[in-house]
Order: sequence, then C-alpha cells, then structure tokens
Amino acid sequence: MTVSLRGTRDVRGTYQLFRLTGLLDAFSEPAFRKVMTKYIEAGPKNIILDLGAIDFVDSSGLGALVQLVKKATTDGGTVQVVTNPRVTQTVKLVRLEKFLSLQPSVDDAIAHLNNQDSNGG
Repeated sequence: MTVSLRGTRDVRGTYQLFRLTGLLDAFSEPAFRKVMTKYIEAGPKNIILDLGAIDFVDSSGLGALVQLVKKATTDGGTVQVVTNPRVTQTVKLVRLEKFLSLQPSVDDAIAHLNNQDSNGG
C-alpha cells in the first residue's frame, strides 16, 4: 500500500504550519481530515496549509479543505492555503479561492495572518 499524502507539522507561536506533499484525494482524505481535526483542537487555532508540493487535489480533497476551514473558523481560528498553479486552477474551477484564502507563498500567508492579528481579526 502506498501513502498518497505526507506532511510535516511545525508549531510557531499563534499558528501551525503544515507542509504537505503527494495527493489530496479520496484515498488520503479520511486520514487528512482526522489528523487535521486533532491538530486544530490541540491548537494553536490558526492553520497555514502549504500545498505547494501537492500533485493533485480532487473533489474529496476540496471537500476536506472546506471542512477544515469551517472547523477552524468555528473554533476561533483561520486557515491560509498556500498553493501551486495546479492546485490554484482546481480551486478556482469551483470558485473557492476566497473561501480557502489562497496565498502565493508561506511568507505571504504568515504576513496575512499577522495583519489579521494586528487588525483584530
């Protein structure tokens, strides 16, 4: 059995940075959702999800991202999604780029998060 999604977690002050590689698809989605829910509950509540090295996202993966944003928001956090052109194209096809708060780089996501903090959310 192959692992289609791998990742690392780095906790930095007010946010967690996840760097994922591989496929975010129907096969990896259940584990992704379970792990991310656990980490959102553990905190910090703000999430930066680096999908820059992701090869493919399908509808199951998009659904998991939407659920992740809803969960984080309900718990008082935010989600910033860093993408590559392939992921961005998929997200834009279903018009979720604003909802998923797409960012061009991890640095941009951190800056966006810091601006939100300084502006009171």
